[in-house]
Amino acid sequence: MSTVLWTPEAFAAAMDGRPFGAGSPKITGISIDTRTLQPGDAFFAIKGDRFDGHDYATAAVKAGASILVVNESKLPALGRINAPMIVVNDVLEALEALGVAARERTRAKVVAVTGSVGKTTTKEALRVALGAIGRVHASDKSFNNHWGVPLTLARMPEDCDYAVFEIGMNHPGEISRLVSFVRPHIAMITVIAPAHLGFFDSLEQIARAKAEIFEGVVRDGHVLLNRDDRQWPFLEQSARDGRVAHVWSFGENARSTFRLVGFQPHDAGSEIVMRMAGRELAFTVGAPGRHIAQDMLAVMGTVYLAGGDIEKAAEALAGFHAERGRGQRSVLRHPSGREIVLIDESYNANPVSMKAALELLAEATVPEGGRRIAVLGDMLELGEHSRKLHQALASVLRTARADVVMLAGPEMKALADVLPDEMHVVHKDTVDALKPLLLDTIRADDVVMIKSSNGIGFSKLVDALKRDYPVAAPALTANKDQ
Repeated sequence: MSTVLWTPEAFAAAMDGRPFGAGSPKITGISIDTRTLQPGDAFFAIKGDRFDGHDYATAAVKAGASILVVNESKLPALGRINAPMIVVNDVLEALEALGVAARERTRAKVVAVTGSVGKTTTKEALRVALGAIGRVHASDKSFNNHWGVPLTLARMPEDCDYAVFEIGMNHPGEISRLVSFVRPHIAMITVIAPAHLGFFDSLEQIARAKAEIFEGVVRDGHVLLNRDDRQWPFLEQSARDGRVAHVWSFGENARSTFRLVGFQPHDAGSEIVMRMAGRELAFTVGAPGRHIAQDMLAVMGTVYLAGGDIEKAAEALAGFHAERGRGQRSVLRHPSGREIVLIDESYNANPVSMKAALELLAEATVPEGGRRIAVLGDMLELGEHSRKLHQALASVLRTARADVVMLAGPEMKALADVLPDEMHVVHKDTVDALKPLLLDTIRADDVVMIKSSNGIGFSKLVDALKRDYPVAAPALTANKDQ
């Protein structure tokens, strides 16, 4: 049987809502999407930019929703639905209130992660590391915005030991509101990078917006910052100005609290040696890349600050693997009987993550006769800086050892224009135009890295390759809630 997440009484009281309809439902989960709703879930009929959840109330009941949370103004249109309801003035505000109530009742150590790059990877690694020493609740996918954070809070079991929240933003003020709900014991900023520059004038402005996370840290709480980041001095001072009790650092800098002192990459992961708490700790991570190693420093620092068993947590990280769209590696079968290695980085892209992905490609082992193929799509939300930042990838590509460069998207045209003639480069305006060329280009023993912002739709290229060349080795993914 599913565990009760909320009693009907606590559920209604948290939102100051008005019960409507008969029944005393058992609430075992929270949903805002009928496509993923599970029997027993409470369905919040949120009105979004494109859809209104009230239009899917009937579908929610058919899918097994235990109770509906609806706006007072929509109640007359829902008169024929025979299901318990909670009537509120605003459904999103009701979800926020339920999230706040969940935070108030928990005894878990609460961690909040933000940054321009590596938020989701770090959050998933924390799920694995902390899951080795206790029960963990963490954000699903990239649920890090104005509805994702309250939803994750509202889903938090009362008896978990650790809770990990990813907090994102693309405008000033967003993190302030979200972190006021989360109130972390430990807050982390992975790195400041030129992501969302279309909404900001400078990296300094992005750093200032990320620093809003300090506002929610609880009394006697901790902040963990990247000492290798150029924004470290500003962020450290901001944390101290915000009266954060404890400020710690991670990185390769000699003064880092949690310091990388050894790194050995291989195709299946990395061997890491870090110095922390007066000792050296060596462990294996099941995902390759120096940028991943940096994230693991922050993960192990968080475990230490949370009072967890660092040996057990470090051992568990051998089982951490990159997720779909975030560096996941798949071995595909070629009709010849040989293989193709696919590195799927199709979910997100900015100049820093592009560099990290191309470094992964450069480090990949390629059999004799195989090639390194870089398939790159537009980096979005860079505003007036877009052309310059796309062109700047030329210097990175020159050191990436790519034999073939395949580009798609209007912004990538700027990169194509500055690449040298001797480099094998193809550019198309759309992903659909590039797809047949990619499929015709691939051959046995190639290593293919696909990287773009999610809105470009490069996941189509990943799916097309997996369709034509079946996965020989199952893709490895991080563990879910323990």
